[in-house]
Amino acid sequence: MICSMQLSRVLLIGFFGIATTWSALVAAQMVKVIPLGSHDGEFCGRDRALIFEDPDGTRILYDAGRTVAGPKDPRLGKIDVVLVSHMHGDHVGNQTIKARNAGTCARPDTSVNVLPNTNSVNIALAKRARIITGSEMPKFFANKLKALGGDPGQAQLVRFGGSVKAGGVSVTTVPAVHSNGIAGAMIGGELGEMLDAAGLTAYAGPPTGYVLTFSNGLVVYLSGDTGVTAEQETVVRRQYGAKLAVMNIGDTYTTGPKEAAYVVNELVQPNAVIASHANEAATREGKVIAGTRTDTFMRTTRVPVYLPLSGRTMTFNSQGRCKAGC
Repeated sequence: MICSMQLSRVLLIGFFGIATTWSALVAAQMVKVIPLGSHDGEFCGRDRALIFEDPDGTRILYDAGRTVAGPKDPRLGKIDVVLVSHMHGDHVGNQTIKARNAGTCARPDTSVNVLPNTNSVNIALAKRARIITGSEMPKFFANKLKALGGDPGQAQLVRFGGSVKAGGVSVTTVPAVHSNGIAGAMIGGELGEMLDAAGLTAYAGPPTGYVLTFSNGLVVYLSGDTGVTAEQETVVRRQYGAKLAVMNIGDTYTTGPKEAAYVVNELVQPNAVIASHANEAATREGKVIAGTRTDTFMRTTRVPVYLPLSGRTMTFNSQGRCKAGC
């Protein structure tokens, strides 16, 4: 027979075993967000790129821009999907950094020219990833992939109001208010030269934001570059119920910090937000610098604001609440 002390020990071991298993299950249901900026541990002037990793292992690269050092950047790992909000060089990637921590946080060294292919195309080609975009952008990416010996079918369209699946993640495009011109240098050849000579860009349709619905139920709004739009309330909040937002705050070219705070506070109303596109050296030694746009955004926003410190993985539960790394 088992004495009371032995029984207690068995029950205690069983309890801790169940608790450990439950903790592992909860951790397995988290969405990981991994910033790929120019300077380790900081939020810097050209930082755009984020990797989202679903609990099922699907990995989505959002706006590779200039701070990912091409497809050989060791921080990338496996990439299943590349998202591009619009065709401006700081988002699609007309240049890349030479190496992490090159230059300053305010002015990182992004002197490696990757045109006419773009950083996004090079990464998608090397990783055999899909490029999922809206508007007329898929045609451009399909032609680039084909010219490089890749599969043009990997450039896939999802228009406003529609969704496509990538593993356990549903990818939806939503409107953004911005411009979306393709520079002549991205096109190359005589046509590209003619556009540049005329001071024109090719039109790639409206820019896009994204709503990502992960397998654990988390819904994330990726604003891209945008101003204030009605859809941030009607679609992003009311239809999809986004719990986490990634919001541009750079001002002049997009919403500024106070306008972005209005979007978060009044329209999207998520449980948390990740600041993006600050166009400044926002941090020093990982701490926000007083008086910056990022500082203003954090003080004006009513929900927790998290900084995308390069290389620091954040994990979020289904309600958009950060559980680690924030």
